[in-house]
Amino acid sequence: MWIQVRTMDGKETHRVDSLSKLTKVDELRVKIAELFNIEPQRQRLFYRGKQMEDGHTLFDYNVGLNDIVQLLVRQATLPKDKEAELSDSDSGCGSAQSESDKSSTHGESDGQSAGTSGQTDTLDLIDPGFGFYKINEFVDARDLNMGAWFEAQIINVAKTTKCSDEDGGTDGEEEIIYHVKYEDYPENGMVQLRGKDVRPRARTVYQWHQLEQGMIVMVNYNPDEPKERGYWYDAEIQRKRETRTQREVYGKILLGKLLNLCKLLSVHKTILQKKKKLKRVDSTIIVFFRRYCPECRNDASEVVLAGEKLKESKKKAKMASASSSSQRDWGKGMACVGRTKQCTIVPSNHHGPVPGVPVGMLWKFRVQVSESGVHRPHVAGIHGRSNDGAYSLVLAGGYEDDVDDGNEFTYTGSGGRDLSGNKRTAEQSCDQKLTNMNRALALNCNAAVNEKEGAEAKDWKAGKPVRVVRSSKGRKHSKYSPEDGNRYDGIYKVVKYWPEKGKSGFLVWRYLLKRNDDEPAPWTREGKERIKKLGLTMQVKSDRFHSHFTQNSYFFIKVRPLILIPLCFSILKVIWKPTPKKMKVEAYKLSKEQKVLIKDDELNKKLWDEAMESLNLGPRFINKVEEVFLCICCQEVVYQPITTECQHNVCRECLQRSFKAEVYSCPACRYDLGKNYEMTVNKPLQAILTQLFPGYSSGRC
Repeated sequence: MWIQVRTMDGKETHRVDSLSKLTKVDELRVKIAELFNIEPQRQRLFYRGKQMEDGHTLFDYNVGLNDIVQLLVRQATLPKDKEAELSDSDSGCGSAQSESDKSSTHGESDGQSAGTSGQTDTLDLIDPGFGFYKINEFVDARDLNMGAWFEAQIINVAKTTKCSDEDGGTDGEEEIIYHVKYEDYPENGMVQLRGKDVRPRARTVYQWHQLEQGMIVMVNYNPDEPKERGYWYDAEIQRKRETRTQREVYGKILLGKLLNLCKLLSVHKTILQKKKKLKRVDSTIIVFFRRYCPECRNDASEVVLAGEKLKESKKKAKMASASSSSQRDWGKGMACVGRTKQCTIVPSNHHGPVPGVPVGMLWKFRVQVSESGVHRPHVAGIHGRSNDGAYSLVLAGGYEDDVDDGNEFTYTGSGGRDLSGNKRTAEQSCDQKLTNMNRALALNCNAAVNEKEGAEAKDWKAGKPVRVVRSSKGRKHSKYSPEDGNRYDGIYKVVKYWPEKGKSGFLVWRYLLKRNDDEPAPWTREGKERIKKLGLTMQVKSDRFHSHFTQNSYFFIKVRPLILIPLCFSILKVIWKPTPKKMKVEAYKLSKEQKVLIKDDELNKKLWDEAMESLNLGPRFINKVEEVFLCICCQEVVYQPITTECQHNVCRECLQRSFKAEVYSCPACRYDLGKNYEMTVNKPLQAILTQLFPGYSSGRC
């Protein structure tokens, strides 16, 4: 399958191919990096208002075929060489996160976090000639009263002489003092700090799976309200605990050596009042890294509390991504994408052609054939019921015994293969039996079912019709198959069926089918001319068609003899827009009986006038009629229609259901119909709809 990735400003859109429902978000980031030239760590992906996090699959976010994922690009705060330099000079913090990184962690605007970095670029850095940091540089500075870290700016750098050896030094040794001003607390004025209380700004954010015991990280903690945001402290991770609904980290807050014992105990007593489970007075606390953790959140319809994880649905629990035992990615085929719409014109057990689908219609993928109603299974070659007959089949060259001569072909039944392990096809390994789909196809033959010797129809044209679709996969065996995609080739009838030993040495059931359709075959001259008249083209799922040329291609336009001027494609698009040739589409032809029925439906004259304007669109006329006479309740073509006084059409059953609920108004416009409204079926409208959509009422009786 594929999806579309579009930037937030809508200026750039690319299609990402070769994806599956099991593709993880971090794998998607790599593909996006190749198309947009944006590093994965700078990508923020959103789908239907939900931020996509690494570790989850596209299925977890219900991303479907051709859906649009929005891309928000994080601003690059520092060049890579500068960032590496700061990382190397970090003073032992395994993972640090400064106050400016809060916004990016909690899904807020990146512009806030980039503001200070932009300020750093505008100020001139002054090298004092000693020390690790320059004047005007932004750093992380420790608050000596509470032990938390805050962003600060270095105002001045000075040297002083140590007066004590509390840190293991000797008297008279020079020490560097940094004069800093806290960025968010200018009222504190300028504060003097030693080198151990100043370090480069934290930039790295660790994910849950990267945290290990013994790591020293920077955590956000509020000692008074643990569930609220607080200040940034250094902490040593002691252990992790993960349950179905929560993720917890047990750590030890490092407040530094500047705080004496009584102050330390007073802080811990406050913590113990909030966390009753801690039995001894020490610095062990529970740290929640995020209040609303995107990694723990799978559904935006519920509120996620701190550390809480939503329950996965039964459908997601059965996916391969939810099982650690299977690493196989089986979902890259289009058959695994699923239908985005369903044919409601005719029921699933409809024999014969589907209205609005002419012979020669082409689809790129099998799932589109399923959506049209011509052949509903995604993978199976035969669609039918063992007690009703077959409705359609696909010729894809999957059996070595198939013979295709165009107007007639010999088809091999299904079964006799070991498809365990989620296989799509395999070699013949046992005899086929006249059961299931094989029996369904045998019922289409105008003869009694014979499970031993088969049968031959006396009048083969009197048998049940079978819709036949040819796939490009059968091109290697048959010249009648299309070069690309899947093509509807019309109605065929079963002439006879019989068992015989196939090339594999096992018993197979063979079926001889002949074409019995009024429309010409698509490979004939008449069929090709009809396809041109109808304007039939390959039906592709994507809304965007890729140009044959890339944006970096260059073209040459002849301005004067022997003078060629190179022009970029973006410029060429403006000055040269070739007008596509308009194909003349054959108008849809109504029979005399149909015209009389339309004329008799005087109540819907305005709607029919609107629909008749689409006759020149050929087969699309059927789609227009379906749109005009759609029931607002069941969203299908009206059945046993009631034309109300306000000129709206509703199914009688839908209107009766509304009256049972004591709602006596029109479902479309809320016009008051009255409690004793007489529901009279519009028979002319029902008659014409039955002709235009044959069989659509059989599944709704």
